[in-house]
Amino acid sequence: MSGPIVEAVQKHPAPEGLIYTYGTAGFRTKADVLDSVLTRVGLVAALRSRSLKGKWIGVMITASHNPPEDNGVKLVEPLGNMLQEEWEVISTDMANKVSAEHVSKFYHDIAAQYRIDLETPARVVVARDTRASGARLLGCVMDGLKAAGAEVKDYGFLTTPQLHYMVRCLNTEDTKDAYGTPTENGYYEKFSHAFKVALKGKKPSGSLTVDCANGVGGPKLTELIKHLPPKEEALEIFVINDNVIKPESLNVECGADYVKTNQRAPPSSKAGAGDRCCSLDGDADRVVYYFKDMNNVFRLLDGDRIATLVASFLGDQIRQAGLADSIKIGVVQTAYANGAATQYVEQHLKLKVDCTPTGVKHLHHAAEKLDVGVYFEANGHGTVIFSDDTLETIAKYEPKSPGQKEALDVVHACIDLINQSVGDALSDMLLVEVVLAHKNWGPQEWLSTYTDLPNRLLKVIVNDRKIFKTTDAERRLVSPEGLQAQIDKEVQKVRQGRSFARASGTEDAVRVYAEAATKAEAEDLARKVAELVKNAGGA
Repeated sequence: MSGPIVEAVQKHPAPEGLIYTYGTAGFRTKADVLDSVLTRVGLVAALRSRSLKGKWIGVMITASHNPPEDNGVKLVEPLGNMLQEEWEVISTDMANKVSAEHVSKFYHDIAAQYRIDLETPARVVVARDTRASGARLLGCVMDGLKAAGAEVKDYGFLTTPQLHYMVRCLNTEDTKDAYGTPTENGYYEKFSHAFKVALKGKKPSGSLTVDCANGVGGPKLTELIKHLPPKEEALEIFVINDNVIKPESLNVECGADYVKTNQRAPPSSKAGAGDRCCSLDGDADRVVYYFKDMNNVFRLLDGDRIATLVASFLGDQIRQAGLADSIKIGVVQTAYANGAATQYVEQHLKLKVDCTPTGVKHLHHAAEKLDVGVYFEANGHGTVIFSDDTLETIAKYEPKSPGQKEALDVVHACIDLINQSVGDALSDMLLVEVVLAHKNWGPQEWLSTYTDLPNRLLKVIVNDRKIFKTTDAERRLVSPEGLQAQIDKEVQKVRQGRSFARASGTEDAVRVYAEAATKAEAEDLARKVAELVKNAGGA
């Protein structure tokens, strides 16, 4: 087998002196230094599939909300979930092998170590977003897959969640857990049908303007709209920023990350006061909502808001169906969730809140442990997971009244409407619209559920981020010694104060988050904590 592998790797030599790391987002950096990585990822994908007796593995070429000149790649496990951590390490090691001979040796060593039979079929699904570098990088992956003798399904352009959906469908096709038809049409039909059933004849008020970040979500949303009920019956959607012909405009002054970071609508938005808007990111796995209030002030409805809205609605439906005693809903957040959102869930919705370290994989794992786990990062990336036991309970349940049956039908439809394999901006958007239609709310009513505490996020450059070690889901520092006590002292000086510092995952910096009862107090607290971090970090 070493012949074809050595040849494929030699075709795409590794740049000198670069170290690659497989992180939460897979490999992600400037597109022009990724060729060697993509070829090696093809080899890893084939090995991973063989280690799972020929199950389909996904390879998605995307850099999500990053600028147009970047690209990246991530691997997807058989049920559409993220790559196992052990294989993240293998991928990192493989990406950093320089010579073709070392790559080939490592490939065979891993096969021996994990008792992988190299005669087992390898099956891999690939797709990409609309970046200009995507076609070239796809060629690099294909070279690796071909060298490893893998069977490949190339879906062309897809959103990241669509690729996750395809992988899950292919692996469950002939089982009792069949997730759907593994085609683009199958994706649109599944989610549009669930949307129609979940609406129960109700209609969201007003229209929705969707900013697609000039990414792959644009053409895919346009396609999805063709499958939705006509706008007179359900929802009128206006699509903006869907220019995929000019890849250099991807995520530029538009998209979920732009809106969340800058706290304002994209300059291209022409929405009037009270009009409901949302923005996707470049690969359509994040969504944030926003609107301008009657005083023309920008109002953001981010991932925290989506989580509270969805948890409240599912709680109502499960209660109305008569299932409240057997199914418990929980919300999973990170330390970045606004304290007011946490308080609203615990005190008003009376639901459990779990806090995990930052990163979707941590939230996803925690949500999997609950009956119904609702998780959204503040950036708009999230989903809802129903445990197997919960799905069985719902499937077997006999409603005792017409009211219970109606609520149960809505729960069933929501289970189908939510892309449980991964956060999916298109499916999450339809879910939000269903909830707003049932509650008969516009964005102002949604915003009024609670008032965010003013907060501030600062970045402090340090000499060595590794000295900053945390515990308690990254909310408390254990090192440098004594720093947490100093932070606590500052927090106690302000009303409703909360602050934490955690090392960045990508650069030599520490991120400081602070919130308090007023904007001035939050900013003052953030500045003081940043100063303490700076003194401790020696920058």
